[in-house]
Amino acid sequence: MKRARDVRDQLEGLLERVEIELSSNPNDLDVIKKSITSGFFPHSARLQKNGSYRTVKHPQTVNIHPSSGLSQVLPRWVIYHELVLTTKEYMRQVTELKPDWLVEIAPHYYQMKDVEDPGSKKMPRGQGLASSQLGS
Repeated sequence: MKRARDVRDQLEGLLERVEIELSSNPNDLDVIKKSITSGFFPHSARLQKNGSYRTVKHPQTVNIHPSSGLSQVLPRWVIYHELVLTTKEYMRQVTELKPDWLVEIAPHYYQMKDVEDPGSKKMPRGQGLASSQLGS
């Protein structure tokens, strides 16, 4: 948390220096998730019927690391920081995202066909219903 506070303070100083007004809404987690997505857009994955995930651009089967707060929630779409190979390929530092953000943020990388969600496919019971919490 100290590192996060230091980064925030640094960003606040930069905003002051270029005379941009600091404004924030602590209840708007989508803004935070969207900024994370803009930095890690190549690291997106979609939930599959079997409960695993499939990376979007370079299809690979991955799973949310068991230590993540989202490992029991299983949101439909996630963005992750890194992959770790143990018994399976695990995503670490994971958060939920909205697939249309990918096309909005990186139109040079994603097209609508990459993120269209075939609504007719059913998800495993109780999965794909992520809350609006940031994952770890």
